[in-house]
Amino acid sequence: MSFFKKLKDRMFRSSDKIGEGLEALVAEPEATPEATPEAKPGLISRLIGRSDEPRRLLDDAMLESLEELLITADMGVDTATRVTANIAEGRFGKRISTSELRDALATEIARIMTPVARPLPLYPQKPQVVLVVGVNGSGKTTTIGKLASQFKAAGKSVVIAAGDTFRAAAVEQLQVWGTRAGVPVLTAPEGSDPASLAFDALTKAQADGADLLLIDTAGRLQNRQDLMEELSKIVRVIRKKDPTAPHNTILVLDATTGQNAINQVEIFRKIADVSGLVMTKLDGTAKGGVLVALADKFGLPIHAIGIGEQIDDLAPFDPDDFARALVGQPD
Repeated sequence: MSFFKKLKDRMFRSSDKIGEGLEALVAEPEATPEATPEAKPGLISRLIGRSDEPRRLLDDAMLESLEELLITADMGVDTATRVTANIAEGRFGKRISTSELRDALATEIARIMTPVARPLPLYPQKPQVVLVVGVNGSGKTTTIGKLASQFKAAGKSVVIAAGDTFRAAAVEQLQVWGTRAGVPVLTAPEGSDPASLAFDALTKAQADGADLLLIDTAGRLQNRQDLMEELSKIVRVIRKKDPTAPHNTILVLDATTGQNAINQVEIFRKIADVSGLVMTKLDGTAKGGVLVALADKFGLPIHAIGIGEQIDDLAPFDPDDFARALVGQPD
């Protein structure tokens, strides 16, 4: 099964919400009953099989309803307003079908997402140090395990540092992934200093000639100052061995949190020098539109998206596939 097929099947809550909303919007009675009757479908329309599609005048009332629909899909007010205005351009005052509206919306979403769709960059620097941050429960630990397994399968040598030393479950989860992938996972006793562990992991990665070092971190936002100091210390300590590290700082976000993901990006950009995003749990939410809002607001690279627990359920972000899946377009 292609990743797009899985993405479309598993994003049913988002795509159903938007898709059904678009159908209802076009089928809604127009505010002006005396509107010009629709002309009989021509030969081209009949040939492409769209002659029986209902159409509605794209007017202010319809645009307002479209904007509301996008906001409820967690696209955010600013992004929803911009997308709606772009769809209106060249179409306002014309009659439009659901499929035409769906195509226009997918095109607008892909246009916003294309500039930020960038895989995790691989540099000649060895080891490439990747700091992974995010709140607890975001899928951060699982994402590290999947990335490690995928890079190992691609022929890269990887070391993992289980730097969330305050959560035994996170350490155990990484150990399972490490065993499965044949990747060493460095751990420390619960409550140990994460910076010391990161230093030891970088020492091992350098000695092994590893390509990548993935460092898990704590995600406790109850006390931001403590977390900021902890992450700052990790960076300071690993720079004693490699002044250019970390080479990437990835923020992992949980799609089910909706607009709260925007707050998390703002917080972690202050706490850590975030260089890219991974969004998880797109299979469990009707809030997939938040990824569009993130791209529009911050312009940070989106490296990958997750739609399940299996290793191949984390894949590089494809803006066209995502846009088509989000609006419920056919394969």
